[in-house]
Amino acid sequence: MLMLDAPTTRKSLPMTGLVEALRSMFRQGCEMPVRHHHFIEMKGEDTAKLLLMPAWISGKYVGVKIANVFPGNSERGMAAVNASYMLMSGATGQNLALIDGGELTARRTAAASALAADYLARKDASHLLVVATGRLALNIVEAYQAVRDLKRVTFWGRNHSKAEDVAAEARAIGINADAASDLRTAAMAADMISCATLSAEPLIHGEWLQPGQHLDLIGAFTTEMRESDDECMRRASVFVDTMAGGTKEAGDIVLAIKSGALSADAIKADLFGLTRQEHSGRVSQDEITLFKSVGAALEDLAGAILAYETNQ
Repeated sequence: MLMLDAPTTRKSLPMTGLVEALRSMFRQGCEMPVRHHHFIEMKGEDTAKLLLMPAWISGKYVGVKIANVFPGNSERGMAAVNASYMLMSGATGQNLALIDGGELTARRTAAASALAADYLARKDASHLLVVATGRLALNIVEAYQAVRDLKRVTFWGRNHSKAEDVAAEARAIGINADAASDLRTAAMAADMISCATLSAEPLIHGEWLQPGQHLDLIGAFTTEMRESDDECMRRASVFVDTMAGGTKEAGDIVLAIKSGALSADAIKADLFGLTRQEHSGRVSQDEITLFKSVGAALEDLAGAILAYETNQ
């Protein structure tokens, strides 16, 4: 069985190839049951969670991501989330590869947003604002570079020094990058805005959005979290990664529907519809587009297959 650690997994998932692998997988589809959530009571600390995300293509590949979320690890100086991906033969059930789940998740998450941007951002969009300073920040830049000619990247974070650090890392690998201190000003100046935070309150306000912008929302993975306000939803053409996940798990979508700022019927399409050309994506230069993702097992499977086949 092939064993892929984090550095090897990253090397095996070049963004251009990964974006195309996701495009192909959304076009063809796969079996993707609802993810399993299991709670683990921990003595003297917050409850832990075991997540199982299976997906398969009959006769070809079967895969499952296993993620453990142990909030108490913060007190131990350890990561709260640990994940692995098991890829198996869809013909025999034989174990094929054990892949680092953290690196796989980070890469495919950024690639899914870039795939959406390929349909929704203006073709001449070249200035990306990344509202994030964590693991996803540079992955997002690399992914967007696969679909647009980036001439400038701006980073913003609540901790400005962290934003400066990420911008310096980006410059070290040849990216024209800077850090912004004022989010409103940075958001109004960018062509594309990508948010990947743990915010429970809106960071991006609809009144800031300019004609022709694209807003990408990656964080807010529970129904109580959000990175955008209701006005963003009112002003933008809204798209999601999957209809099932977006309308049930995405705080930005769920809360906007609850307030009446958005209706489920108003969501234009998901990545299935975009990749299958059931919706054309952006329809004008002035249209404001918005993409909200929560992740899907299909994306993990596509990345795992690419990583495995790259090493054969």
